[in-house]
Amino acid sequence: MSFKEQYEEIAQIARTIFEHPELGYKEFKTSKLVEEFLKKVNPEVELQPFSTTGLRTSLGAGKPLNIAFIAELDAVYAPSHWRSDPATGAAHNCGHYTQVAIALALYKHYVETKAYENLDYTLTFIFVPAEEYLDLAYRDELLTKGTISYYGGKPEAMKLGVFDDIDIGLCVHAMGGEFDKRTIEINCDLAGFLYKQYTFKGKATHAGFDPFSAKNAYSMSTLFNVALGLSRQQTRDSEKVRMNPIVLESDMSTNVVPNRITVGSDLRTLSVEYMKEAADKMDDAARGSALALQGEVDIKTQMGYLPFVQDRYLSEFVMEAFQRNDEIEAIWNNNAISAAGDIGDLAFMMPCIQIGYSGFTGTIHGDDFKDIDPEYIYEVFPRFLTQVLEGMSGRIDRSKLYRRTFAEYEQLLASIVNVKPINGNEVKS
Repeated sequence: MSFKEQYEEIAQIARTIFEHPELGYKEFKTSKLVEEFLKKVNPEVELQPFSTTGLRTSLGAGKPLNIAFIAELDAVYAPSHWRSDPATGAAHNCGHYTQVAIALALYKHYVETKAYENLDYTLTFIFVPAEEYLDLAYRDELLTKGTISYYGGKPEAMKLGVFDDIDIGLCVHAMGGEFDKRTIEINCDLAGFLYKQYTFKGKATHAGFDPFSAKNAYSMSTLFNVALGLSRQQTRDSEKVRMNPIVLESDMSTNVVPNRITVGSDLRTLSVEYMKEAADKMDDAARGSALALQGEVDIKTQMGYLPFVQDRYLSEFVMEAFQRNDEIEAIWNNNAISAAGDIGDLAFMMPCIQIGYSGFTGTIHGDDFKDIDPEYIYEVFPRFLTQVLEGMSGRIDRSKLYRRTFAEYEQLLASIVNVKPINGNEVKS
């Protein structure tokens, strides 16, 4: 069956997922839909469930090389999106629903044509939960119960051994904004991030009667925000540093000088080395702000995701396919951005690429995001991906691949969040 013939079925699956968005580790309907489709296409399919909603299956098992096509199941928390779930606030305004549909289109193509038999590698499809770093209170509950060990779906799958026999990871992702031409993107590196919490502690007194003996925690946090703003001039432009401090918790009232306020912020950089340096600067700004107003600050550092450097060698196969393709008109190359994803964590262990595709309007994670060129997304682009995959067959140079262990991954994370107590308490997680 050609991609044109299966287009309506795949597009309908995408619409169903789009209209029923689910947050990470809660993608039960989406996972069941995927499972039912795979079983319908291939009644003999062998499915490996993992991590609440994840699924894995392979075609052409037993070959010396294994390439994973990875799709993400979850939605974003965006209650103001025009097609959000009114009960949960979930919305598919990151395009993951199209990833799942593209993966299913590829699976059906390879099963019905048996074209996977001509590949010199095993082709594994992995549907991963919880790529978006959000709904952390729920994930804290799962952590406490021992259901998961990591907030992100790919690190969790890595820990469970889902990627143990995988040599290469291939992802795709929606490109935000509108494009005049049908476009793909390669070598778009992503930032990594830490999640920081600063709890400023002072002394409460009556704001009218005795403000003189108070130590204003809110003022400390205000000074901290000013310090961060002024410090941006001293961060490297090439690292695309991003900080977004917000008030998470406070005991403030108008007649009492506040003695406690918690500020949270992510910290994004393009390299692990600079992430550590920038985190030290943020912590110094917090300590200095507390000290300036006779207070203290507790600092909590939580690992987010690692930076993602796309594998340039593997991207050459995408460029070759694009140059031979007469349906896709434009390509973007080497545009690093400050967005992040847990593909960076997987790419620490093995070479990975993420191919971007247009066909949308609105802002990624914005209220107006939706697809506007479904024919491109569900027919033309999957057909292009088969050209990429078939171009890799028999041509992968194993000497250009690498492999690190999960233990090495954990050691790296520990080195990033290994903080020392100074002026208050500091916690890593």
